[in-house]
Amino acid sequence: MNKTLWTKNYTRLIVATIFGCIGGIASNFALSFLVFDETKSTLASAIILAIQFIPGFIVPLILAPCMDRFSRKIFLVGGDVINGILYLVAGIYLMNYPFHYVGYLFFSLFLAMINSADMLAYNSIYPNVIPKGMEEKGYSISALLYPVLQVIMMPIAALLMEWVGISWILLMQGVFSIVAAIIECKVEVNQKLKKDNQKFNISLWWQDIKEVVDYLKKEKGLKRMFSYMAMTNGINTGYSPVLVSFFRMTSGFTSAMYALFSAAEFIGRSIGGVLHYHVKIEKKKQFYFVYGINQIYQIMDMCLLWIPYPWMLINRGVCGFLGINSATTRQSAIQQYIPDHIRARLNAYLDISILFMSSIFTILIGFMGEYLEARVTITLCAIFMFIFYVRTIWMKRSEIKKVYENAGVE
Repeated sequence: MNKTLWTKNYTRLIVATIFGCIGGIASNFALSFLVFDETKSTLASAIILAIQFIPGFIVPLILAPCMDRFSRKIFLVGGDVINGILYLVAGIYLMNYPFHYVGYLFFSLFLAMINSADMLAYNSIYPNVIPKGMEEKGYSISALLYPVLQVIMMPIAALLMEWVGISWILLMQGVFSIVAAIIECKVEVNQKLKKDNQKFNISLWWQDIKEVVDYLKKEKGLKRMFSYMAMTNGINTGYSPVLVSFFRMTSGFTSAMYALFSAAEFIGRSIGGVLHYHVKIEKKKQFYFVYGINQIYQIMDMCLLWIPYPWMLINRGVCGFLGINSATTRQSAIQQYIPDHIRARLNAYLDISILFMSSIFTILIGFMGEYLEARVTITLCAIFMFIFYVRTIWMKRSEIKKVYENAGVE
């Protein structure tokens, strides 16, 4: 009998994810327009966006130890139920009362807290529902899912805003979140709980945090992989305002041309994801595969803004193709390698690291963009990442190869 990725548990989780995503994409799109339409202020919109980062630092740190000691499924299902209730209340409120900026500020903060906990639970549960030996296929699907749904739902959300209004979109998201929670209830998760017969308290929470720190001190290869992922995600996030500035201020370029970057990258990611789903890379070759792809990616970034526009689109398409293959291979190896009883805490460490570096590099690269041309700014950052990757990953490859080669070995 041939092994399949699409078991009942995996299928249910993916279906629940689809319900959560299609409503979430539509509601986030609608809410972003609601805030600007009501305030006519980009600063007001930026404050809403900025405040949503705060729970990303706090919630994973507080809840991750709990998710390793108690059922993660409770956090996942509970998060979607609360999310659904919040959106239903928001939709009903907007049908009967005017928009209130301060109230929406608190709504966004609370929603971000729930979403942060929900995402941590999901990322920690996901490896448990993938059948053994199907990890790369499983992560190929997860890497494709959101971009595909985003391309489908964004134009639909725009039409729904015109046809039914924002209130009904929020009600739809509320219903979809609750449907997702109902489906998640039926997912059976084989989680290895951390049990030591101690009553959970602040002291025990601190011990659990310290356990992760001690684990990463021993697992230097994994720690270096986390460092690289935080750095590269941080720098890529920081590129956004510089690219917007380039396309708005450079003669011959437009914001519509910038928007096509997403389409080109989506096509590349889709092709790469489909290919990766059908091709399995040997463990001994995975390190060199990921390392080579990431360095090619940096070279592509170095030359991105120096080449004619059609080649820019090809550049982004190639990066989308390479990026999904690299990320899928790396994520699959990491999640197979780390012990299940500390998975939530390690994922929280990575999430916080990425968010921290994204915050730092958004400011730093934005500052560079004030004094340097956009081409120079992005090229210098890509050169920095190329050198950083050589020093952090290549020069310590013996430590990092262990993660790839021992992934899934018990």
